[in-house]
Amino acid sequence: MEPTVLLFYMFATILLGAAIAVISVKNPVHAALFLILSFFSASAIWILLGAEFLALTLVLVYVGAVMVLFLFVIMMARLDLAELKKNFLTHLSVALPVGGILLFEMFAIITYGFTDYADNLKKVSSSSNTYQIGMRLYTEYFLAFQIAAVILLVAMIAAIAITLKGRKPDVKGQNPSEQVVVDPSERLSLVKVDVKEKS
Repeated sequence: MEPTVLLFYMFATILLGAAIAVISVKNPVHAALFLILSFFSASAIWILLGAEFLALTLVLVYVGAVMVLFLFVIMMARLDLAELKKNFLTHLSVALPVGGILLFEMFAIITYGFTDYADNLKKVSSSSNTYQIGMRLYTEYFLAFQIAAVILLVAMIAAIAITLKGRKPDVKGQNPSEQVVVDPSERLSLVKVDVKEKS
């Protein structure tokens, strides 16, 4: 069996296990770690398949964004951060294996992923896969791309609205509707000042 085929099955197995763990574990910290592992495994498979642009995009965008998601979950769930810090060592039982698997995947991809073991299985193209993705995305799938962008925009606005809904009384904020209906005469007063000329 070729090394790339073996790595594909290994990464696919890790991806399935991590995806199941994301929805099965109860601790949000562990779920975020398994989600990062699943993203790394998917990007490793894409590199093996010759889609380097998609793999790097997945790592840069989603692995970075999952930290924002994790912070948002902590904000919404109102978890006790002091309790999480106190039990920091208990998370190492999940963090160390996940980190070890990530290091293994990066080492395997660097070692075997960029060497071509199957020239006859790869489609040779005169242009890069980034150009091909752009051509498909902005021609055949342009409507779906725009719909996805609108859905993500609505989700972002809804997340901000939900976060700002339960404001604490000691947090300072602005109310635009009250600012618009205010009477200028209540906020501004003109005072006549006598100016004495210097001789």
